Amino acid sequence: MKSNSVLFLSNGHGEDAISCQILQALKASSSDVDVAAMPIVGDGAAYGRSGVPMIGPTSKMPSGGVFYMNPLFLLKDLEAGLIALTWQQLRAVCRHSRHCDLVVATGDIVAAAIAHLTDRPYIIFLSAHSSYYEGRVNLGLVLWKLLSSPRCLAVFTRDALTAADLNQQGFKKAQFVGTPVMDNLNYTGKDLPLIPGVRTIALLPGSRLPEANHNLILLLKLVKEIAAVSAIPWQFRAALVPSLMPELDDIAAQSGWQNQSGKLILQGIKQSFCQQQLAVEVLCYSDAFADILQQSSLVIGMTGTAVEQAVGLGKPVIAVPGNGPSFTYRFAEAQHRLLGNSVQVIGTKPANNDIIKQAALALDRTLQDDNYLASCVKNGLERMGRSGASIKIANYVVNNL
Repeated sequence: MKSNSVLFLSNGHGEDAISCQILQALKASSSDVDVAAMPIVGDGAAYGRSGVPMIGPTSKMPSGGVFYMNPLFLLKDLEAGLIALTWQQLRAVCRHSRHCDLVVATGDIVAAAIAHLTDRPYIIFLSAHSSYYEGRVNLGLVLWKLLSSPRCLAVFTRDALTAADLNQQGFKKAQFVGTPVMDNLNYTGKDLPLIPGVRTIALLPGSRLPEANHNLILLLKLVKEIAAVSAIPWQFRAALVPSLMPELDDIAAQSGWQNQSGKLILQGIKQSFCQQQLAVEVLCYSDAFADILQQSSLVIGMTGTAVEQAVGLGKPVIAVPGNGPSFTYRFAEAQHRLLGNSVQVIGTKPANNDIIKQAALALDRTLQDDNYLASCVKNGLERMGRSGASIKIANYVVNNL
């Protein structure tokens, strides 16, 4: 008996993560499905980690896939071969999709257009549009036509407000079942090791190198300032991508810290809460993301999807803009609109010493506001939904093969 074949398309790093969650749920629920993927942006590392074959070429572009933030980034991508790469990817998709029963797209108009070009039935997780961004979603004529096609079987939105908005506009196939990135965030028992009774701050510098290197250097400056001004003792845990771990020696050297097998140490800081000269430590892990998030009291994030996950878990988030190309003030401000008051953006330009001081002072203020902390829990459920979206979308796929 011939197995059913499903092709996953995604155009972004966060979109890759969403697709992989759906993929894993699909493989768990049905062994009679062959899956393959075509990540349009980046190297598709998430698919590689999930053991999913990729059908065409991939490449890391200078913009990291966020050239809409700055037209100059698009020029750099064009110089790096974006047009040739995209053409090769389109050819690979058209060739592979001839044998597919269904296409699952995650992203925006680009993912929808490529799915439509396959001439196969498709569904889409519309990750790039939200009524929280826009007040009222404006899909535009082209995307509206793509999603109105009879071959587009369903549109899954990133939040309930957007689904209700599109339904009200007459787009009845839009539905919200949750956000796949909220799945598999369970505590695993990883030894971090944490001091009981001391609040934990999670540091999220992002996943794209070399930007994540620069972000971690900035976060270490912020940690130093927190230790100097905070009236509360803290412990710091950094969730890093594996490719950032070998960079810790250089990052520590540039920052005036020491690296001891993933433990970053800054000696001799007079800490405000005890008025003593103590070492500050940041323990770094590449395999403890969910455990760090679950056990944190507050998150300092310079990334996209991981901050969404933190908000979904009810965590307060402090964001300080970097130099980009991905996590800039423009990105952080849009993230604040998407995720609401759970995210506090400190500063309107790349973080300087004044912005770092403001961010450090915001920590104590945040965790002393019980009403605000309760609102973060409520807001997280409203913006991101409960876990379980992946299996719901996977079941929809199985039922439409």
